[in-house]
Amino acid sequence: MKAFNQPDLFSTEEVRKTVYDLPGADVILFENFLSIEESNTLYKSLLENTPWQQEQIIIHGKLIDYPRLTAWFGDVEKDITYTETKSKMHLWNADLLFIKNRIEKEVDIKFTRCLLNYYRDGKDSVDWHQDCKGEQRKNSVIASVTFGATRPFQLKHVSRKDLNRVDIPLAHGSLLLMQAATQQHWKHKIPKTQKPIQPRINLTFRWIN
Repeated sequence: MKAFNQPDLFSTEEVRKTVYDLPGADVILFENFLSIEESNTLYKSLLENTPWQQEQIIIHGKLIDYPRLTAWFGDVEKDITYTETKSKMHLWNADLLFIKNRIEKEVDIKFTRCLLNYYRDGKDSVDWHQDCKGEQRKNSVIASVTFGATRPFQLKHVSRKDLNRVDIPLAHGSLLLMQAATQQHWKHKIPKTQKPIQPRINLTFRWIN
């Protein structure tokens, strides 16, 4: 099993909190939210025990594989329509409940579902998008937890061209909170990279008002 260690030999495992000053957004990064030992154990367990699924989308009449594997978990086990194909919503497992409870102590919100993404290498990615739909974007909480390789999380405003793109490195054991109307005003993506890179597992816990 690949062990992911701190890239900075002089860093500690103390949780470091960064609040980003973005118009119309509420974005907070917690580095070292989970310890190295916790993160390594969870990465291995999630990688081996998650029922990963290959989602597809129709582009120009052809079914195209998404450049990542996914899995949905939540309060209720059921079939859901996420893309052009049906997905299975699985009931929470012990690993996800452990992470979910840790986050809920920080934000005092009960999350109802979680999307897991497995980025196998640098070719796996997700393009510009906003989580949630329509009016839901005005008041939502997305808690994004990363295990594995550090990938840049990019943000850009949906309409203001005077604002620069924001790049946030999401490292092993980090938590990124996007709250309030962030999804209404900002898009985000995980870009591809040609550099050799280890796999990454990302969890996005979701609460929508």
